[in-house]
Amino acid sequence: MRLVFLGAPGAGKGTQAKRLEAEKGWTVVATGDLLRAAIAQNTPLGQQAQAYIQRGELVPDPLVNQIVAERIATLESFILDGYPRNLTQAEMLESILTQPLDAVIYFEISEDALIERLGGRRVCPQCNAVYHITANPSKAGDQCEHCGATLVTREDDQPDTIRKRFQVYREQTAPLIDYYRQRGLLRTVNADASPEEVYQRLLSVL
Repeated sequence: MRLVFLGAPGAGKGTQAKRLEAEKGWTVVATGDLLRAAIAQNTPLGQQAQAYIQRGELVPDPLVNQIVAERIATLESFILDGYPRNLTQAEMLESILTQPLDAVIYFEISEDALIERLGGRRVCPQCNAVYHITANPSKAGDQCEHCGATLVTREDDQPDTIRKRFQVYREQTAPLIDYYRQRGLLRTVNADASPEEVYQRLLSVL
């Protein structure tokens, strides 16, 4: 299965992708995680990407295209989470795929609900586990229940950065909804519900 997950920041793409990976064995390719790993390792790509992410801007297409192309080159099944983000990347993706996509899942949710979600999100800087202070709190309080590291609020979940991310999303990513709808690939999931409810809706459209 070759899938693309679309939706605004905080719509739940990553949560659902990881569950499908665990239950179906489809590899999650999350550009955000790939870029954060490059930043943590202080690679040349990471150094370039860090400045953009801190400002709430998207990393330029050539950098993202390179890292994604290398990652999916040997994969039979995958879930692209956070890529493509614009029409240029979508066209690039078509050019590098050896087999066509099976579906593009659009996680639909209101902006108000997203702001509430993002403001309460906490992540583990060591193992990348994701929590929420109300919807999915860590059993270890302010620490990760898996590895014990102190949880943090991501730079791109700060209030000012959130607003910038929404603006960029509306301008660059939202047009992909029509792009994939016209190609008969788009399937919409109402993401304004609990993770379990959203997962069952996801399974129904797959």
